[in-house]
Parts: sequence; C-alpha cells; structure tokens
Amino acid sequence: MPKKPRRQPDHGPRLRVLLGASIAIGPGKAELLDAIGRTGSISAAAREMGMSYRRAWLLVEAANAAFVEPLVSTATGGSGGGGAHLTDFGRIVLDRYRRMEYHASAAVAAEFAEFKTLLRPLDDTA
Repeated sequence: MPKKPRRQPDHGPRLRVLLGASIAIGPGKAELLDAIGRTGSISAAAREMGMSYRRAWLLVEAANAAFVEPLVSTATGGSGGGGAHLTDFGRIVLDRYRRMEYHASAAVAAEFAEFKTLLRPLDDTA
C-alpha cells in the first residue's frame, strides 16, 4: 500500500511549544496525537501520516517525556491485542494546544496577510 503523503504546510504561522531545545508539542505531534486518538494505534497513525512506526514511536516518547503526565498510553500485543490511546491528560493537552493555535493565528492574521505578499509562491514541483 503506498504511503499517504504528509500534508504540505502552506504559507502560514505554525505554533510550537518548546521545552528547552526540544519541541514539546507542535503541528506534527498534534496531528500524530489526533491520529492515535482516531485509530487507537501508533502504527495505524504512522501509516495514515506516511511516516515510519519508529518515527511515530519516538515522537510519542518525546511528547510523553515533555509533560508531567503521559499523553499516550500503550498496551503490548497478544491475545487481547495491543494498541494506544490518548490519556485524559493527553486530550486536555491537545485541546489546549488547538485553542492556542487558533488564538495565535487569529492574533497575527492581519499582519500575516501583508507579510504573505513578501513570500515566494509555493512551487508544486518541489
């Protein structure tokens, strides 16, 4: 099965929350958390996003380590099956991040509309 291409970001501000030099949460981790919430699986979320399971697992580990409680809980496979799910805390973090994204975008919308005219057009062949 071919990988689903990752969404290409268009011109626009993107919110990232840093913890030291690391990104605690940003657009990619938020998208991964959403996908885990929908699919109940890190591997299914990774496939949906067109990334390797290892990359997704490392992002989940980094996100879990950045917060005071885990965002994702995992269960190993076996007769009952494995899987992953967002914890209640993970849902709170994701909801708050989405609200911050919305407010940040709204706060810079007028200024960014002017700034966007200074950027080159997106080249679909790149």
